[in-house]
Amino acid sequence: MSQPSSSSTETAPSSGEVTLAQYLGDLAAKIPAPGGGAVAALHAAQGAALVAMVARYTTRAKDAENRPVIDRIIEAADAARERALALAAADAAAFTAVGAAYKLPKDTPEDIAARTAAINAALIEAARVPAEVVDEADEALSLAAELFPIGNPNVVTDIGAAADACRAAATTSQLNIEINVASLPAAEGDRFAAVLMRIEELTARADALHADVVHAVRR
Repeated sequence: MSQPSSSSTETAPSSGEVTLAQYLGDLAAKIPAPGGGAVAALHAAQGAALVAMVARYTTRAKDAENRPVIDRIIEAADAARERALALAAADAAAFTAVGAAYKLPKDTPEDIAARTAAINAALIEAARVPAEVVDEADEALSLAAELFPIGNPNVVTDIGAAADACRAAATTSQLNIEINVASLPAAEGDRFAAVLMRIEELTARADALHADVVHAVRR
């Protein structure tokens, strides 16, 4: 998360409170938020929503044997979607806090120390939010992989779409984590090393599930 421009203090409304057209207009506008962090969170939310949709299409009489698993997947995917959507708003708040910290006075040694502490705290929060997005993307991707063998084959491509959305959520979150960690002391940034490593594993799983779906379609 780079330092926002001092020329604008306007923030966009939460993505949960606006229409899709309004959200995209805000995303395209010259305002600090929403930005890539909100996009990542919404990728995760869409991935979870697609999983829930496929699961709901897998509630036919012929799916009765798998109904307990399907019901659990629906519940988990719906919960992941809601958490990811909330993270879109949290990212905007974190971005605003980083900008406010950079604007703190630095006239005295005490000011400088307080400003540095505030910046570091804001950057940690700004990295924590996309790290949580990775968690939600991981959850949705795991649910998609579990659903794939038993899901309604008529909507199997949506499992692939869910995998792609989860991959995008993770790799976009990686960018936001990396830029914040780069401005932190090493000891603080190291706490995000594990999630950054996990993103590589997550993208490989997403690519594999996408390939499995393509193979299923071509059979």
